[in-house]
Amino acid sequence: MLKVGIISFAHMHGFSYANALTKSKNASLESIWDNDKQRGTDIANTFKTSFYTDLDEMLQTDLDAVIVCSENANHKEHVVKAAHYKKHILCEKPIATEINDAMEMIEACNQNNVILQIAFPVRFAPAIQEVQKLVNESEIGNILAVNTTNHGQMPGGWFVDPKLSGGGCATDHIVHIVDTLRWILKDEVKSVYAEFDTRFYDIVVEDCGQVILEFASGIVVTIDPSWSRPKTFPIWGDVTLEFFGDQGTCNVDAFKEHTLLFNDRDNKLEHLVWSDDMDERLIKDFLHCVTESRPPFITGEDGLRTLEVVKAAYQSNQQKRPITLIHN
Repeated sequence: MLKVGIISFAHMHGFSYANALTKSKNASLESIWDNDKQRGTDIANTFKTSFYTDLDEMLQTDLDAVIVCSENANHKEHVVKAAHYKKHILCEKPIATEINDAMEMIEACNQNNVILQIAFPVRFAPAIQEVQKLVNESEIGNILAVNTTNHGQMPGGWFVDPKLSGGGCATDHIVHIVDTLRWILKDEVKSVYAEFDTRFYDIVVEDCGQVILEFASGIVVTIDPSWSRPKTFPIWGDVTLEFFGDQGTCNVDAFKEHTLLFNDRDNKLEHLVWSDDMDERLIKDFLHCVTESRPPFITGEDGLRTLEVVKAAYQSNQQKRPITLIHN
C-alpha cells in the first residue's frame, strides 16, 4: 500500500485527487500540509487523515509520494523540497510559472531519482483517447489544422493574482490543449501568435484571447482559452477539439457524455459527467508509475514544453508578432 501526502489544497483539483486516493486499493492518503491552517485542518478532518503545519516534518515521514496542488508560483519550492526527501511527485499544472524554475524542478527529480509527473488529466478522458487512436491510424488522413477550445469559469482567488498564478486564462488553459495535441500529433510547436484581453471581469490578468500555433509539421492550431463561462453555466467549462484532415474531419467534446440535472434544491442546472473520471485515471496511472518504477505517462519535460508555449504566447501578445520556439 503506497503512502501518499498532498501538499496544499490551494488548487481545487486537490479535492478530486484526494477522493481518488480514498477509492484506491493500492494507496492511502496519509497526510496533508497546507499553508492555510484552517483549510488544512478542515480538509484533514474531512478525509480522516493527519494535518501538518511543517512541510519538512511531513516529508520526513515514510511517505512514498506526494501530490503538489499549491499555487503555481510555489510549485518549484514544493517539488524541489519533496525531491530532496526522495518522494515521487505528481505536480498540478502548469509545471511552474517560469521556464528556469521548471528546468530546476526536472533536474532535482532526476538527481534524486524520483518520478515527476505533471497533472494533465485531459489525456485520460476516454473520448480524447479514442481520437488519439483515430488520428494515429490516419482515419481522416493527414491532419492539416485543429480548432480547439478550453473555456472555463473565472476561478478568482489566487488564480487572478499574477504573482501566484503567473497569468490568467492563458496560463490556466493553454497548457491542457498543447499537451493533448503534442501527445496526439507526436509533434512540437514551432511558432506562437497570441492576442489577449480582459473583457469579462474587472481583474488584472487576461480573461479572454486567441492563440494560433504552427507545429513543426505545418499543422495550424487555434486555441480559445477564455474564462467566458458564466456562473450559471452547468459545468465549469469545456475541452473541444475539431480536427481537419485531408480525408475527413473529426470533432470531440471531452465532457459530452453527461446527464442534465435540473437541481431545484440548489436552484441550478448541472451537467453530471458519467464517463470515466479523468482525474481518477490520472491518479491511478501515477500510482502505477510509482509501484512499477516506470517513466510517467506525462513527464516533467512535457510540462516544460507546454510552459514554453505559454510564455511565448505572452511574449507574442506584448510584441504583437509571432514567436518562434527553439527546442534544445
